[in-house]
Amino acid sequence: MDLELKDRVYVVTGASRGLGFASARQLTADGAKVVLSGRDEKAVADAAAELGPNAIGVAADNADPASAERLIAAARAHFGRFDGILVSVGGPAPGVAAENTDEQWQAAFDAVFLGAVRLARAAAAELSEGGVIGFVLSGSVHEPIHGLTISNGLRPGLAGFAKSLSDDLGPRGIRVVGLLPARIDTDRVRQLDALSGDAEAARQANESNIPLRRYGRPEEFGKAAAFLLSPAASYLTGVMLPVDGGARHGF
Repeated sequence: MDLELKDRVYVVTGASRGLGFASARQLTADGAKVVLSGRDEKAVADAAAELGPNAIGVAADNADPASAERLIAAARAHFGRFDGILVSVGGPAPGVAAENTDEQWQAAFDAVFLGAVRLARAAAAELSEGGVIGFVLSGSVHEPIHGLTISNGLRPGLAGFAKSLSDDLGPRGIRVVGLLPARIDTDRVRQLDALSGDAEAARQANESNIPLRRYGRPEEFGKAAAFLLSPAASYLTGVMLPVDGGARHGF
């Protein structure tokens, strides 16, 4: 299938590694041009260099109110247009409700929630018909995940914002979509498994609850993201797509 991504230009945040990087890799592989962002200047520059001439890296923190305009301006300056954004960010601090501190909640709110809202608002103001705003969320949108209380609190609210935004922007021909990863084999998920004290046992237990009986590969997530962001998905908006091997058992 031709996803019609050739020469389209996207901003992908949190893209120096993990799911953001996997998404950026697939977008460029399918012909798009990408502005990658991340907090670490060297890491994001290295990630962009790995993807080649159709990618540039910009050091930016999702929690910084100035990041949104900087990233969109970089897309226009380097590639001459701006077609969409995928808002990804590292997961918030793990922990149960009694353990997470006010500081952890505030830092996560600024980066995961308010930062995403700002990025989406800025993108909405700059996009025209055919544009798209995507969010990397979590399976916790539908079902809380033990030990990830902050994520359980913030991700469903952000999904609600995304759904509201899709209603607001639909008349302008701008789509809003979300992706709900579960156990994708990234550094973040391996770190979460290690918190149990026996990472291999944790992985086996998690895999036993996934119908496909394995963790997802980052490139599998990247392909799903590239499709949802592409013109090939032109009649999909307001959707939250689980990328989880069937781990969500509800309809």
